[in-house]
Amino acid sequence: MRVLVAEDEKMMADAVGEGLRDNGLAVDVVYDGAAALERCVSTDYDVVVLDRGLPLVHGDEVCRSLIAERRETRILLLTAASAVADRVAGLELGADDYLPKPFAFTELVARVRSLGRRSRPAVPPILQRARIVLDPARHRVTRHDHPISLTKKEFTVLEELLRADGAVVSAEKLLETAWDENIDPFTNVVRVTMATLRRKLGDPSPVETVSGVGYRIP
Repeated sequence: MRVLVAEDEKMMADAVGEGLRDNGLAVDVVYDGAAALERCVSTDYDVVVLDRGLPLVHGDEVCRSLIAERRETRILLLTAASAVADRVAGLELGADDYLPKPFAFTELVARVRSLGRRSRPAVPPILQRARIVLDPARHRVTRHDHPISLTKKEFTVLEELLRADGAVVSAEKLLETAWDENIDPFTNVVRVTMATLRRKLGDPSPVETVSGVGYRIP
């Protein structure tokens, strides 16, 4: 899941971003509305965590712009105002959810995950292919009925390959999904992760490399 955090309080923004990354999400962080709009042009986010009181471009305008573009991105508004009228006003902008400050971080994570599930096409709760069984809810993987221990990145990469249902997934797409903007686009991290994933999944390898295109599980 790819998330953008747009919050002008830098310490809070960085803390939220780091916390979401610790929960296995790929997160970018910006501190004003203009930067948020710029990022949304170049990246398809599943969820935008959007502070209403952003500088340069107000959070309400960012929200209106994203809604007008008919993106599938889900929007979670943050605000210091907790009055019912403020919550209603935020939702009337077209936002999908609303969370007043201060908030419990566990609740933020739960809401982001819920919105992220709504931003994607429905998929079976259990993903299966090539004798691999992946349970996203329980973060569990087996192959030939044998449990396989994966890191968060390896699990996310495998999940993307299984969700593709036999189609090729590019290295760029995997970088976008499993990592964040701080990763070097020319890094070999996808290749290294794929090698480790293949080793853990065992022989014969279920992951096929399509030269110059990407990877798939046929």
